[in-house]
Amino acid sequence: MPVIRMGNIKKGKIFLDDLVYTNNEEEIIKYMLKRDDVLFNRTNSPELVGKVGIYNHDEPAIFAGYLIRINYIKDKILPLYLTYILNSEKIRNYGFSVMSKSVHQANINGTLLKAYEIPVPPLDEQEKIVAQIEELEKQISEAQAVIDSSKEKKQEILDKYLK
Repeated sequence: MPVIRMGNIKKGKIFLDDLVYTNNEEEIIKYMLKRDDVLFNRTNSPELVGKVGIYNHDEPAIFAGYLIRINYIKDKILPLYLTYILNSEKIRNYGFSVMSKSVHQANINGTLLKAYEIPVPPLDEQEKIVAQIEELEKQISEAQAVIDSSKEKKQEILDKYLK
């Protein structure tokens, strides 16, 4: 069974790359993921603690024990909205202020996570917020593609004149 770890959480999403596997039945039962599960990274280096990703896959997988599955009320909050809010600068900064720190490790436990103040507007407003963010994410992705291809084009021009 694939195990989702902190490294699989990128930009609010969970990617199925660089996976490790387990056949531990107890863990499989306890940590089985469902579509729209929101995972919170509770233990890692300070800059990575508090990263959140949404599981939007149908493939069976479990999550590592140092991640927390956030239980949310599905008819009150959208999982994607929750993911964006928890990854926001304001909420991440709050997490930095309450995390416990030791040598090379930081932690935000479930009790601290429960104390987070999450704004919960009506679902239709959450949908509008998510739509606006998704449009911006699309624009960012398109702009990044242009930037990435420009580097190659620049090199092609230089190569042409350096022959």
